[in-house]
Amino acid sequence: MPVLLLVVAFCIAYFLYKSKNPLKRGVAVKPTFAPYVLAAPNAAPACHWGDGGRYGVEVVVESAFQGAIRELAGAHGDSAAAVKTVAIMLPDDLNPYDGKAVAVFVEGRMVGYLALEDALDLRGKLGRKGLPGAPSSCDAMLRGGGLWQGKRLAYNVVLDIPPVD
Repeated sequence: MPVLLLVVAFCIAYFLYKSKNPLKRGVAVKPTFAPYVLAAPNAAPACHWGDGGRYGVEVVVESAFQGAIRELAGAHGDSAAAVKTVAIMLPDDLNPYDGKAVAVFVEGRMVGYLALEDALDLRGKLGRKGLPGAPSSCDAMLRGGGLWQGKRLAYNVVLDIPPVD
């Protein structure tokens, strides 16, 4: 008798699963989440970093930011861009993927994030100054985008902030 009840329960569960699963019926399921977008900082930078023009910290640039960097770099023909500008770095505590992230903006447009080690270092420096979570700035350079073998190379952003302590 217990085996018969187990078999009946399994059959009912299987029937319910097959009838309720929209993927089995070919119904498209739309994701219900909105992409995460961090707004540009609206406060003035609390401090400005500098490392004597070394530009030793590279921003992690995903393909999603290439268009923004290309527009910010402006026309530069076939040669690579080398545009000096100012970047704003904003600790991103609400980032659902990395609670220690630091976003990088140029002229109000997001261009990428600091690598984890650089983000932790910058957060530490801000904390030691009594400015945790505050936006800060530094000189930056937009580079790349030159033509090579008929194809446009990727752009990158480098920052003039002191290297990791």
